[in-house]
Amino acid sequence: MRVYKTLMNKTFICLLIVVLAACKNTPYSDETIKSDLRAPAYPLLTLHPHVKLWSMTDELNKQNMTFGGSTQLPFVAFLRVDGVMFHFMGSKELPMQAIAPMALDHEKWEGKFTSLVPDEGWEQPDFDDKYWQLSEGAFGTPGMWEARTRWTSSNIWVRREVEVDPYLLEHKKIYLRYSHDDVFQLYINGKQLVNTGYDWGANFKVEVPDSILQTMKSGKALIAAHCENRMGGALVDFGLYAELKEAKQTSVDVQATQTHYTFECGDVELKLTFTAPYLLDDLKTLARPVNYISYQAKALDGKEHDVAVYFEIDPHKAFRAGQSTQMYEKDGLALMKTGQENQKLWVDKEKGERSWGYFYLGTKDDVTCAQGDAAEMRAYFMKEGDLKQMRKSAEKRYAAFAQKLDVDSDFPQHLTAAFDGLYTMAYFGEDLRPYWNKDGKTSIEDLYAEAEKDYKEVMAKCYAFDRQLMADAYLAGGKEYAELCALAYRQSVSAFQMSEDSDGELLYFTPQVGPVDEYYPASPLYLRYNPDLVKAMLNPFFYYSESGKWGKPFPPHDLGGYPIVNGQTIGGDMPVEEAGNGLIMTAAIAKMEKNASYAEKHWKTLTQWAEYLLENGTDTGDQIITDNFAGDCPHHANLSAKGILGIAAYARLAEMLNKKEEAKKYMNAASEMAKEWEMAAYAGDHYRLAFDQPDSWGMKYNLVWDRLLGLNLFPERVIQKETDFYLAKMNEFGCPLDSRHSYTKADWTVWTASLSDDRMQFRKLMLPLYKFMNETTDRTPMADLINTDKATIVGFAGRSVVGAYFIRLLE
Repeated sequence: MRVYKTLMNKTFICLLIVVLAACKNTPYSDETIKSDLRAPAYPLLTLHPHVKLWSMTDELNKQNMTFGGSTQLPFVAFLRVDGVMFHFMGSKELPMQAIAPMALDHEKWEGKFTSLVPDEGWEQPDFDDKYWQLSEGAFGTPGMWEARTRWTSSNIWVRREVEVDPYLLEHKKIYLRYSHDDVFQLYINGKQLVNTGYDWGANFKVEVPDSILQTMKSGKALIAAHCENRMGGALVDFGLYAELKEAKQTSVDVQATQTHYTFECGDVELKLTFTAPYLLDDLKTLARPVNYISYQAKALDGKEHDVAVYFEIDPHKAFRAGQSTQMYEKDGLALMKTGQENQKLWVDKEKGERSWGYFYLGTKDDVTCAQGDAAEMRAYFMKEGDLKQMRKSAEKRYAAFAQKLDVDSDFPQHLTAAFDGLYTMAYFGEDLRPYWNKDGKTSIEDLYAEAEKDYKEVMAKCYAFDRQLMADAYLAGGKEYAELCALAYRQSVSAFQMSEDSDGELLYFTPQVGPVDEYYPASPLYLRYNPDLVKAMLNPFFYYSESGKWGKPFPPHDLGGYPIVNGQTIGGDMPVEEAGNGLIMTAAIAKMEKNASYAEKHWKTLTQWAEYLLENGTDTGDQIITDNFAGDCPHHANLSAKGILGIAAYARLAEMLNKKEEAKKYMNAASEMAKEWEMAAYAGDHYRLAFDQPDSWGMKYNLVWDRLLGLNLFPERVIQKETDFYLAKMNEFGCPLDSRHSYTKADWTVWTASLSDDRMQFRKLMLPLYKFMNETTDRTPMADLINTDKATIVGFAGRSVVGAYFIRLLE
């Protein structure tokens, strides 16, 4: 591959070398090669194909996390720093912090009052009020429920001394809340703030201006009020409050297994990390439906601070009706569990995807928890900094966790989220459990205990993996390509589940179990990091074909949708498409593993698929293709190329298995078909979309395997001519998929960019895709069907096919 040093950012490369060197010497390092991509959606918790939570905004505290669509999970969080609350996650009406509470909030307060007209200056802090009566607020007539001191005269004057933490004045907006009946004036430190006419009402709020806040810097405030009752009931109640401050988000960084946020919370920096430890070369960790929410506080001023974190969740809005939530402790774990009670196997399919299974949140760390009224729990934490003595409540909908943080610690503290799907699917009559509980003997508490024990080691591995991925992808395709790969990783991996069948065969599948033409674009990611997982994708299709249940000379399109897997359910066979996919993927496994043992195991089936492709020749007629959403297109040149490459892939496997005659026969046939293809598709400066459409054109992304598998069927002139043509057709956000529409497929764009080993051409085709993801106005997980002339998606958001981005890493 030609490497253009002018494209290399020297500063970035130096940092990369330093970071990787540090990684080799230190078991744990939280250094990252930071991504600057503004993601269309930020992955947060990815526990199960049906339980994936994203942030659809650039700032984590502007909106609740969602399931990738419109369903939100109310999950909010606050950091308490020296008694001051900072909101850093989720969206909810924020409680106010009482400096001097009103009686309206069921709080007691004392003030001095008189019904006699006072001397001039009664509102000033230095006024002598020794002859005024001391009593309990609020003041009002009988029947005013918050009134604690009876007031029945026409006028009342009230003075209340309040202590104010100067820290609050600096970091919060300060408000006066008041209720009055009727005419009302109020002063703070002698300066008037409220002056009503003949009016009455409860719980008004007014912000205290800077001119008055300046008089409170000594820590003292004298609030003085006068109220005139002209008729009916009478009331005076007032208090001083600080509005909870929004934490200032200073950065967000999406890595392959982690999303990192940093916030300024007054004089403390908070680092918040969502980790999905899905390391593809470690099946045990990969199979655990466990994510970590880690948090770490650092003093920005070098001083000591009292810091605690609070998480509050309302899972019922997200996990459908009929849910129950319970908090319990077991073996040192504090856990929240939510889900339908008494679930019966498979019967809930029609009630919605998330009506099945149980969602858990908890930790083994020194955490306090409670279940009850959200406002009460937040107010208690705001006052105490924990939930230790929080009273039990009949309200069971909301759950909260609170934890004191070790400021400037070397390692983060955390909560652990998990999802127990109970079973993964009914697989040809066999009810399969998830891989982590394949024997049915592992409880969720066992899973938690294991995840807690492994936490530090897993976090170290995730940081190291994320750094290595960014470094490798940077060297393969540049900074922008690396950042796209990092964002694509979790989206693709989180779409799969893992099980074993009764024969011990590993199965790795999406809820639909296929289609094969979605596993095909996703496969580069898994080929790069663990080819066994590509085998596990194909195993169900080989089983179905070899069991006699299918009976056709090509693979089925899919095997049925969650939870019942009994055979193809999506209408319409795709013979050349799926046969080519199966053969190419099997050959790619053999190339990565440097042996064809997996192909040998399924040789009879692979031979049947290759024979089918050979019998159907270069022109595939009117067969359905994977890009059929763009419209029917008989005699499709790119589909034909896939068939030809599938035949050659079979020949290469035969060669690796020392089946010389078969290797020669099929490779010669593929070579002749490639020549026919070039003649039939030729259109001067490019090659046609369809053999019978002279003025058509389209991406020939399947040709990328010709180079990656070392087949060398299609001459370099074909690749060069096509690539040059695509560059001439570019719009702002990339090259269209074909001549019929202005939209394109993101996965095929990366493959098309990888047709050549020319780094410059790769970047020219890739950079518009990066620009789209960075600027799209549609806030969804990465879409793979996007417009090239505007920053909007067409569809197909959040799918596993973004594993296609890793094809450049198969070089």
